[in-house]
Amino acid sequence: MKTLEPKAVWQFFHEITQIPRPSKKEEQIIAFLKNFGESHHLVTRIDAAGNVLICKSATKGFEEKKTTILQAHIDMVCEKNSDTVFNFDIDAIKTYIDGDWVKARGTTLGGDNGIGMAMMLAVLATKNLEHPALECLFTVDEETGLTGAFALDNKLLTGKTLINLDSEDDGVIFIGCAGGIDTTVTMKYQPEKTPENYFAFSVSVKGLTGGHSGDDIEKGRGNANKILNRFLWILNKQTDLRLAGFNGGNLRNAIPREATATALVPWAEKENVRVLFNHFINDLETEISDVEPNLNLNLESENLPETVIDKKTSDALLNALYACAHGVIAMSRDMPGLVETSTNLASVKMKEGNNILITTSQRSSVESSKYDIMQQIEATFRLCDATISHGDGYPGWKPNLKSDILKTAQASYKKLFGDEPQIRAIHAGLECGLFLEKYPHLDMISIGPQMYGVHSPDERLSISSTQKCWKWLTKILAARY
Repeated sequence: MKTLEPKAVWQFFHEITQIPRPSKKEEQIIAFLKNFGESHHLVTRIDAAGNVLICKSATKGFEEKKTTILQAHIDMVCEKNSDTVFNFDIDAIKTYIDGDWVKARGTTLGGDNGIGMAMMLAVLATKNLEHPALECLFTVDEETGLTGAFALDNKLLTGKTLINLDSEDDGVIFIGCAGGIDTTVTMKYQPEKTPENYFAFSVSVKGLTGGHSGDDIEKGRGNANKILNRFLWILNKQTDLRLAGFNGGNLRNAIPREATATALVPWAEKENVRVLFNHFINDLETEISDVEPNLNLNLESENLPETVIDKKTSDALLNALYACAHGVIAMSRDMPGLVETSTNLASVKMKEGNNILITTSQRSSVESSKYDIMQQIEATFRLCDATISHGDGYPGWKPNLKSDILKTAQASYKKLFGDEPQIRAIHAGLECGLFLEKYPHLDMISIGPQMYGVHSPDERLSISSTQKCWKWLTKILAARY
């Protein structure tokens, strides 16, 4: 990557990929940023939450322009393929170039939001750029709770214009985003001794595309938890299925790509399991092969486990997971093509203490609708007497079509590329909504280079789009109109 243009951006991105930075474990990248700021003799502050602010004075002729805030988050989603040996706490991302794309081997790349950080560091380090006074804000823990943005001091920033660099679409200016909230479900089960004369097997779902639960939710991609549960539910309807384990998905903001379960049926039903499984595979291929060409379902015999989940809880789990909504709930009537409300059945995990933990995530650009779908998920699991809790949630960001920075970004893009940028809102959550609560005067946009497969090991970052976005960002900063 160090041979790519713009050199400063890719050099910093390379350095960032070598530093472990899982959410809530950002100590090493915070230390890196602190050292960068101090070594470049820039005012550098770190608040109690770990957010880093690095300031740079205006260049000559820009002293009277408004201070501009650049912002990106420093943590990354840590997803890997099940056959990839990798420890996100200590290992450096293994990057490689494939045509116009920078990718990682078997893991997420961390382009979200490492490339935004790299652009900010390049702006701070490059001496021949024209720009107003800058406040570069690097926030912690965006991916698992936005705790950095929540904890941001409302007196830390002085700028009134903010450019968020956490978007993933070439030539698009985002001026709004969805709010979100998490719903977590715990089901308690009683282990029962495995019945005699039963056949044990494992079922796995792999090869799904996955992706960002906000930005990719409307693409109709398969959800490993829903697919696995659907087969088990069908089987449970026809025979005395006993469930021994169910594990699928990981992060609340990633569409689950893989899931596995261990189950038992009476020996007399052994052959019927295989027949039903083959029919199920044919059905899925007919339904989703166009969006999931690499779908891989596998069924293998297993040794009998010592215990299984009690039948009442097992039935309740399969029914609730089947009934639990996943995907797009409503499309926006104000902005055609924009998802308004969605929900993600993110993970199902067997936990210590005979607990089953189910994590879901709801999003909407309409605050009341966000709570409506949250309550629908809660009601689904209340039917099986589960314990339900909700996260604090975060607000959306209402679009402002009269924004001054929007006009500047539009004009800069047209001067550079001879075309108009798209103006959109995003269904994914951005920290901008929280910033607006603390700084109601902020005038904001969000831009970024083209990325695909974010929050999955298929994540890839466009080299040419990164170069284009860098030109655009520096043109905006140097604008005199």
